[in-house]
Amino acid sequence: MAAFLEKSTGSEGFHQVIDFLSQSHISYALTKKPEIYISFIKQFWRTAEASTDTDGEVTITAIIDGQSKTITEASLRRHLKLEDHDGITSIPNSEIFEQLALMGYQTDSDKLTFQKGVFSPQWRFLIHTLLHCLSPKKTAWEQFSSNIATALICLATNRKYNFSRLIFEHMVTNIGSPHKFLMYPRFIQICLDMQKKQLKTHSSIYPVPSLNNKVFSNMRRLTKGYTGVEIGLFPTMLTSPPPEPSPTPSSSPSRITSSPSLSSEPSTAPTFEP
Repeated sequence: MAAFLEKSTGSEGFHQVIDFLSQSHISYALTKKPEIYISFIKQFWRTAEASTDTDGEVTITAIIDGQSKTITEASLRRHLKLEDHDGITSIPNSEIFEQLALMGYQTDSDKLTFQKGVFSPQWRFLIHTLLHCLSPKKTAWEQFSSNIATALICLATNRKYNFSRLIFEHMVTNIGSPHKFLMYPRFIQICLDMQKKQLKTHSSIYPVPSLNNKVFSNMRRLTKGYTGVEIGLFPTMLTSPPPEPSPTPSSSPSRITSSPSLSSEPSTAPTFEP
């Protein structure tokens, strides 16, 4: 899916998250909506093979309309504008539980599967966006595992998470899976569009589903496990618009009285089986 990061009617109470994601290094990957050709994605996953070269770099190669197309972790990073080659891939389990507790997640379990509904609305919306737009999941959107928890924590604490590796490694896993599905159609199409030798367009276009504004009302619903206590975002996540510029002095000899600058407070997709 593509993220819905607009301050529309009904989004009140979520503007801090929208501002945070809009200014993050993952904003392009969240919101880019290419025209996706169903036949390209089907051909990609039907023919995709993974190989490792002598330097240890893994490459995915697929044949689309008779042309060989390749995707690597580096090309994903470049085309999705993630700039996360030096990003974190894991953190200790103890830190995961500690940081999630600061976000309002209380549990006595040591399982690394977490319930989205336990979080207060702002955090729930952030997790919901990460799950639907960047995770390798196909179903069970109310739960998330340690990789998304790590990504969430890194974003919230201003550390860079290696989304490129997450995406690419799950693509490689999908190739050999007995339950292979048409994973990441948006990202694959973006990569195909950026390769020099263009493919011919096809008539059948996959409608890119978006997280529409109904998601905000869904995030406000009372959910099992939520205590009703609103937990604010971390200070590292809050952004403020730039202050209004001070008045420019005129050429008039009369005295100019400057006003202080003003600042504002921070403010299910169709699937195709190959």
